[in-house]
Amino acid sequence: MTVPLHYQETMKSCEYQQIDPHALSTPTPGHTIAPSPGPCQEKKPSRLKRKWEVFPGKNRFYCDGRIMVARQSGVLPLTMGLILVTSGLFFVFDCPFLVEHLTGCIPVIGGVLFVFVVISLFQTSFSDPGILPRATPEEAADIEKQIDNPNGCTSSYRPPPRTKEVVINQQVVKLKYCFTCKIFRPPRTSHCSLCDNCVERFDHHCPWVGNCVGKRNYRFFYMFIVSLSFLTAFIFGCVTTHLALRSQGGHGLVFALQASPASAIELVVCFFSVWSILGLSGFHTYLVSANLTTNEDIKGSWSGKSGNEETGNPYSHNNILKNCCSVLCGPMPPSLIDRRGFVPLENVVHAGPTEIGFPAAKNDINMSHSTA
Repeated sequence: MTVPLHYQETMKSCEYQQIDPHALSTPTPGHTIAPSPGPCQEKKPSRLKRKWEVFPGKNRFYCDGRIMVARQSGVLPLTMGLILVTSGLFFVFDCPFLVEHLTGCIPVIGGVLFVFVVISLFQTSFSDPGILPRATPEEAADIEKQIDNPNGCTSSYRPPPRTKEVVINQQVVKLKYCFTCKIFRPPRTSHCSLCDNCVERFDHHCPWVGNCVGKRNYRFFYMFIVSLSFLTAFIFGCVTTHLALRSQGGHGLVFALQASPASAIELVVCFFSVWSILGLSGFHTYLVSANLTTNEDIKGSWSGKSGNEETGNPYSHNNILKNCCSVLCGPMPPSLIDRRGFVPLENVVHAGPTEIGFPAAKNDINMSHSTA
């Protein structure tokens, strides 16, 4: 039996393979021929999206997900502006005079400190602080089922506190349930309300760097505030020396300020900044030596302020050097959110030839399926 012409054209356009001619025999009673479709139209699925494009937290992503920042950048532009302006004025107006009258090492030292400050600030602000991925709908449903029926009973009783208890260094630590991320938070994890993410070893959300400070960027934050302390104190000392040298010979401080007005701006900025930055560096040095976080210190998790009878810090190694190495020198944990990975497509429509309803036969029609 000859295949109708419109079937041949359709099969040719859709690139069918090895159609059994016996399958085109006269239809038996009870079998109908499906209406012939129009031109074969391939339905192309939408492009694969990366995970950062559908990320549920309040973050912004740049460079195809390589850079992530908090949606509320805080005063990060002000931080960058103060560092750049103050350092720029120092290198332009103070360094030439100090190199001429003192030593050429001053711009070298200042340049090294400036590079450390900028790099550590970028690493703190533009990296993943240790965000935990949220539970999938299936995982959330399973956790909800375990909470509702902890022992498999059918009772409608719902335990009011959603907590779990784990033992760390022979001390019981409670894990709280996050209603947003649908997970039991690991130890030392908290949910940041500004970024809307659960962050491992959450320290605090710092508006000066425009990001959360947690497990993956705390060492960069600590390096930033320490190097910024040295840079601020160094510039303050150099500017003071510059003005003192200019005021010698009976010229006075007024003459020195008139000769170098930019130094007055640097002096004011550094004077009001150095105390707060030095205090912050000292506070975090204490936290590092005790293996504490700002969140734990404020809440008094291990100092008895929260009402706990057992107030020992289970994460401390009882040694300052070991605590510092544990916090600052340990291996960098990988990011868990895989922000540049692809989102798995659900209900993918496989692009392929449009099926034509032929009569049933012993041999099936073999056709090639292709995906976009």
